[in-house]
Amino acid sequence: MNIDAVRATAQAIAKSVGSVIEGKAQQINLATVVLLSGGHLLVEDVPGVGKTMLAKAMGRTIDCTVRRIQFTPDLLPSDITGVSIYDQATREFEFKPGGIFANIVVGDEINRASPKTQSALLEAMAERQVSVDGTTHQLPKPFMVMATQNPIEMEGTYSLPEAQRDRFMARITMGYPARTAEIDMLSNHGSRNPLDSLMPITDTYRIAAITDMLRGVHATASIKEYVVDIVAATRESDDLRLGASPRASLQLLRASRTQAAIQGRDYVIPDDIQALAEPILAHRVVCTPKARLTGVTPASAIAAALRSVPAPTDR
Repeated sequence: MNIDAVRATAQAIAKSVGSVIEGKAQQINLATVVLLSGGHLLVEDVPGVGKTMLAKAMGRTIDCTVRRIQFTPDLLPSDITGVSIYDQATREFEFKPGGIFANIVVGDEINRASPKTQSALLEAMAERQVSVDGTTHQLPKPFMVMATQNPIEMEGTYSLPEAQRDRFMARITMGYPARTAEIDMLSNHGSRNPLDSLMPITDTYRIAAITDMLRGVHATASIKEYVVDIVAATRESDDLRLGASPRASLQLLRASRTQAAIQGRDYVIPDDIQALAEPILAHRVVCTPKARLTGVTPASAIAAALRSVPAPTDR
């Protein structure tokens, strides 16, 4: 496995998913970065813009196990993690795995479930394991949660807890398609389901090997200091009551290594970090009420943090 192989795999994934999701190259590329980095992806937008389609298409491009969990208000934590059932024949409890036991888990409308059910994902996303009745069960590798959520203003939604949002490496929004892309969608989706034509172009072993290899992409001491200084700026901002966590620093650097490899480099440059700072940090910060009244958003606060930290010039 080398940088050229990583780049070729990433391009193949993006091309395959792009045949289903028209006009969303930036979102597809970011989803690919998260996949190869071993992270989790949160896709947020209004209903009907292709959130679930993107998640399903990503799953179809890999020869792996894919499960979809539809989050509803009556969904129980055990429906996700699994439950121990008493077997009368053996007179022992047998563990029945829940929907979380797959390589790629599509969590549809995650914020329609109660916070108690949402919290069932915390251990799985952070530690790649599930604890049920005092027994720990390991999840398959690779493991990725691709969750979709509707804006909190929509009816029947619950706000994701800060700890839950922090588990997601990145958050993207789909947005409405351009006019030409929507016309193409009517032509391509009218007579068939485009997902049916998607074939796997890689497998779990290759994805796991890429994820492990990318940890070795070179990042100088000044690049690491740059990441830490950007994250620290969010904690010191007067516009934010909650800054980014140390986990955010780790995931920003990890994703930047993947971004560098996809660009054909075996080293990270400031441009990689700047390109990924907003999608990786914005969903982790919380604006103060006063800042919100003056029009400050998490995205603009991250942009201000980037402007306040000088980029390193060495490699």
